[in-house]
Amino acid sequence: MVTTRIDPERVLRGPSRGRETRGTRVFGAFNTVFLILLCALMLYPFITVLAQSFSSPGAINAGQVSFWPVGFNTDTYAAVMQNETFWRNYGNTVLYTVTGTAIAMVLTTTYAFVLSKPHLKGRKVLIGIAVFTMFFNGGLVPNYVLISSLGMKNTMWAIVLPGAISVFNLLVMKSFFESLPKELEEAAQIDGLGWYGIFGRIVLPLSKAVIATMILFYSVAFWNDWFAAFLYLDKTELFPVTLFLRNLIAGASTTASEGAAAAGTTTALVSSNIQAVTMILTVIPILCIYPFVQRFFVTGVMLGSVKG
Repeated sequence: MVTTRIDPERVLRGPSRGRETRGTRVFGAFNTVFLILLCALMLYPFITVLAQSFSSPGAINAGQVSFWPVGFNTDTYAAVMQNETFWRNYGNTVLYTVTGTAIAMVLTTTYAFVLSKPHLKGRKVLIGIAVFTMFFNGGLVPNYVLISSLGMKNTMWAIVLPGAISVFNLLVMKSFFESLPKELEEAAQIDGLGWYGIFGRIVLPLSKAVIATMILFYSVAFWNDWFAAFLYLDKTELFPVTLFLRNLIAGASTTASEGAAAAGTTTALVSSNIQAVTMILTVIPILCIYPFVQRFFVTGVMLGSVKG
């Protein structure tokens, strides 16, 4: 009888990976350099805009600003932050983002939970309807006519309702719900919980990672959206801050002249500085929120997209 001696330490270490080859080291070095350059390429525009926001208008128009402010100046920040229209539009963006994300999460989670049940009658039809809208839509003019005929033009609902359900997010969340152990729901049903209790007390607490990821997706989409407001809103007091920024860049805002008066320069010189300041103030909330949610990002997407 032949016996095999098992080394516990070798079992704990796992399978041997072997010696690292020269080709592996070269690939690792190339991959590292490539990713560093890619990150630098993506960070360059933001760093440049941040430097321009603290630079003098003359230095910006002379092309002297790259990574570091030239002619340090905070007068433009003071001019923009004293602009009532900017803060009103900023508040509108916060309202649209919070309301739209809340509505989107309620609709997406409930719809995805229903679609994750194989015994649901008409399930394939409901999935087909959702997927169809992912590839086909009525077009710009029919959407405008629909929003206007529903009486939602010049209201918040024209911004938050049309984008309430993202089919991509819906399918990711559906796949995640399908991957949850069915035994949990069966045990909850034995204990007397109904479907609402199972959804609220069992499913949602186990879905924190994918829910956090979907909140991030929806909030960024609503925060950055300006085109819907451009189509459906005519009143300046209802504009989101992104539309304010778009009008500023397009030269359709009086903020440049106000900043020029505060800084004592011409409008042509100060406009680029005003744009940079407005961009920085617009992206600050997302930059502050993203690090806290980003740790759920990979986990949530992978859990929802790969069914085990």
